[in-house]
Amino acid sequence: MTTADSADQVPEGGPLAPVLDAVRGGGWATLPLDLSGVRDKAAFLDRCATALTLPDWFGRNWDALADCLSDLSWAPGERGRLLVVSGWREYADQAPGDWGVAQDVFADAVAYWRGREQGLEVVLVVEPPAG
Repeated sequence: MTTADSADQVPEGGPLAPVLDAVRGGGWATLPLDLSGVRDKAAFLDRCATALTLPDWFGRNWDALADCLSDLSWAPGERGRLLVVSGWREYADQAPGDWGVAQDVFADAVAYWRGREQGLEVVLVVEPPAG
């Protein structure tokens, strides 16, 4: 099993456990992106920078995030990466336009890596509504 040291922080157990085990067994890193408490673009980009250990040159804007996700030369070598996004509902509710842009950036990055030697996939964790 090959994972980056910082990438192995996705919580064990729960409904995603078999998927995460399979991903890691295939030599992919799992990258958690917990957006709990994020309510605006600046906080989202800060959380991405920290959680994904983005390089110092990350400019904290949409283009810079897209660049980082489509050029992984700054990241440890992995066969692929599974970005596991949780706690995203509050951000989606508070900043729906920015959340839409974030989804577009993720989708474009996934499309870029499709069919290449390395891969990138993004999973949104759907949690039950608070109530």
